[in-house]
Amino acid sequence: MVWQDTIIAILTFLFGYALIPQVYQGFKNKQGIIVIQTGFISFVGLYILAFVYLTLNLYFAAAMVLFTGTLWYLLLFQKILYRK
Repeated sequence: MVWQDTIIAILTFLFGYALIPQVYQGFKNKQGIIVIQTGFISFVGLYILAFVYLTLNLYFAAAMVLFTGTLWYLLLFQKILYRK
């Protein structure tokens, strides 16, 4: 494991952790408060980045980027589900 894998994984986990309250509040209040474009570009971009990290054997970073990408997907899902 290279040190970059650890640093990228930790920071990406923190970015994902910061999204958890947003996802929780979205389901609790039945609101999708992000713009569809923001959610779509973020989740697709993060999934692509996870694939790139896998090709570089940065497994922890890839896992955390998938985690954060999935949270962005949930925010996008909320926007579509609770559209008014």
